[in-house]
Amino acid sequence: MKFAPYIPLLPLAGFLINGLLRNKLSKGLVGIIGSGAILAAFVLSVLVFNQTLQGETAVLQLFEFIKVGSLTIPFEFQIDQLTSLFLLIITGVGFLIHVYSTAYMHEESDSHFARYFAYLNLFVFSMLLLVMGGNYVIMFIGWEGVGLCSYLLIGYWFKNTEYNNAAKKAFVMNRIGDLGFLIAVFWIISTFGSTSFSAVFGQLPGQFSTAAITGITLCLFVGAMGKSAQIPLYTWLPDAMAGPTPVSALIHAATMVTAGIYMIARSNMLYVLAPASMHVIAIVGLATALLAATIALKQNDIKKVLAYSTVSQLGYMFLGLGVGAFTGAVFHVMTHAFFKALLFLGAGSVIHGMHHQQNMLHYGGLKKWMPVTHLTMLIGCIAIAGIPPFSGFFSKDEILIHAFAANPVYYVLGMGGALMTAFYMFRLYALTFLGEHRGDLHHHTPHESPKAMTIPLVVLAVLSIVGGLVGIPELFMNNGHRLESFLTPVFENSKQYLEQHAHPSHSTEWMLLAVSVSLIVLVILFTVRTFAKGKESEEATGLGKLLQNKWYVDELYDGLIVKPLLALGTVLNNVIERSGIDRLVNGVGRAVQYSSRQLRLLQSGNVGSYILMMVLGIVGLILLVFYTRL
Repeated sequence: MKFAPYIPLLPLAGFLINGLLRNKLSKGLVGIIGSGAILAAFVLSVLVFNQTLQGETAVLQLFEFIKVGSLTIPFEFQIDQLTSLFLLIITGVGFLIHVYSTAYMHEESDSHFARYFAYLNLFVFSMLLLVMGGNYVIMFIGWEGVGLCSYLLIGYWFKNTEYNNAAKKAFVMNRIGDLGFLIAVFWIISTFGSTSFSAVFGQLPGQFSTAAITGITLCLFVGAMGKSAQIPLYTWLPDAMAGPTPVSALIHAATMVTAGIYMIARSNMLYVLAPASMHVIAIVGLATALLAATIALKQNDIKKVLAYSTVSQLGYMFLGLGVGAFTGAVFHVMTHAFFKALLFLGAGSVIHGMHHQQNMLHYGGLKKWMPVTHLTMLIGCIAIAGIPPFSGFFSKDEILIHAFAANPVYYVLGMGGALMTAFYMFRLYALTFLGEHRGDLHHHTPHESPKAMTIPLVVLAVLSIVGGLVGIPELFMNNGHRLESFLTPVFENSKQYLEQHAHPSHSTEWMLLAVSVSLIVLVILFTVRTFAKGKESEEATGLGKLLQNKWYVDELYDGLIVKPLLALGTVLNNVIERSGIDRLVNGVGRAVQYSSRQLRLLQSGNVGSYILMMVLGIVGLILLVFYTRL
């Protein structure tokens, strides 16, 4: 555990070196420093993970951070099973993305290349601070840090106005959620007198008002909605595709968007005492999963498909949290990190091989030119679709079975989302790799990516295959769910307060699995057969047009919120500011100037006039004194 404080310091050191010396370092050295810092953090994370595997945990208080009256907030790290698992995900997947970036970003100039890696290192530092923080204040510092870094990385190509707008949109929508988190932190201080996890959870269940616990948990969930892109604060995430593709992989797979899942899982003791909040989380998560999946069905930009897929998968994680499947939600975070990072990096490899073309309707037949990318992306598509024994099957199945136990309607709707997932992912696969090539071969011939890009794909593909084996359900093997056993110390205290739902029998579970896998396989076969020839129009009609335009949610927000606010700003600027405040301030200035000009006329240089004014002044004073004494 003594190495734990150095884990976030290593990426911070990489950020400082690459950031301060960006004009003096070569690309090779920048890549070594940036990637090496994350690799070293990963090695230390493995050491810490081994300690927690043996049951050892620790709260490391580094120094006193804030002290106001009786309130003391230390700068502390809490290292336990949940923390160590996230450390492995963040640093492991983060390292692969850094290595991939060394090849993907090679066209950048030396200084911009160094700036990019500095931002990546700062992003990883902020995420590590978020998951290691031992209280809500330290978590909030990391929370704000990843928000800042997402703004910097999404708008990395800052000369493009559209990309800058996407970065600002992400920043503003995250600030809306962060306000909820901040209110929750002050409410926690008011209710519990501390922000430390050990102090807050140690007082539960206690004699606290249910209304207060529900209010705190709902405010925390507002923060999670912003960071993890849930309805209504999800529209920033697809626009985040403006950043470089490795940034999309980092934001969407292993770091920022999983912050909300981590925060609620960490706060599980609060949430089990607020059943109303749990129901809200389940409903919002399920609604988000379905809405995003429908939009992904008709997107033609390969990165947009994956972006809406991420929003949908995050909805499944929140569904798991809402029905009390905390381990299942964290399990899906882990498997999703593997296959979604693989899919994003695979998409980046396709974009790189297709000379920055992102429209899938101009792809086709790429498996001939890009065999490694083709095979690894096929594995990623199978994993996210939930075909056994790939990783996505086990984690998604666990969430859906818990959803069935809580409410069969949740299961039916969740299964519908899973079928749509299989459809849009294999539509992406078929349009990209199968059939005849639909691009311009005379000017650009597709090509496989360099090894610095394909080796991370292979590693992630292997993890996407075997990653689910740590959570084999009891249906297949007794004591096979090693992840649940590992995370038991984190969630065991809250289990007694969860709403108890009857777990379906093994026969029911077998039937549900057989039906779901069969339906998913049928959807995959239908999709591949339909889209392998790539015959799809650029312009959709009817419902397809509605889905292609994302249900016009952005236009709705623009009409209901953005335009009224801009109109209000125009009124405030033209009427209140210019006609009111400016006129008042300028009027005072003009009055002073006019008075000065008139008073200056009194300085005539005539001694007689000065004596007359002096005499009049004396007479005035005498009269004033005389009348005040009457």
